Amino acid sequence: METAQITAQAQQAAMELLEAAHLETGDLFVVGCSSSEITGGRIGKQSSLEAAQAVLEGIRPVLQAQGVSLAAQCCEHLNRAIVVERAVARERGYEIVAAVPQPHAGGSWATCCWQAFTDPVLVEEVRAEAGMDIGGTLIGMHLRRVAVPVRLSLDHIGQAVLLCARTRPKFIGGARAVYGEGETR
Repeated sequence: METAQITAQAQQAAMELLEAAHLETGDLFVVGCSSSEITGGRIGKQSSLEAAQAVLEGIRPVLQAQGVSLAAQCCEHLNRAIVVERAVARERGYEIVAAVPQPHAGGSWATCCWQAFTDPVLVEEVRAEAGMDIGGTLIGMHLRRVAVPVRLSLDHIGQAVLLCARTRPKFIGGARAVYGEGETR
């Protein structure tokens, strides 16, 4: 698959999820991405910097235009730690950990993001407002409670399965509770 097609799919998916999630400036958007799965391989076995870069070129400009921060999930070799900008880590009170992602220890996706970010750091966990899982990377641990699945017009990027979610506040109080309109987004 051509990188231009991967970029276009990633851009379309990001735009659709942003619209469905109603994200605001300063919100966090987590992406887990198996470049191996995108290119038709098995997760963790065929890392592709080219495929990862194509995804980044599709997603990042869409998020930047909305003032939404990107969080890039590493693979299991770095315990699915997250690459974020240092400013995001500080604003949100995330503890910075010491590692630098590489294609076969962190993954091509995290490596590309590390190289593209202005002042990247690694944190162990985040609580993002929405996210994309490209290729079965298991981003759920990095979403706020309560995660709500979002179906997009696409269900793949390249050959990788695409799953998306947004989050909403917890509903509390039972049958007599009244919720504000913005709380159910």
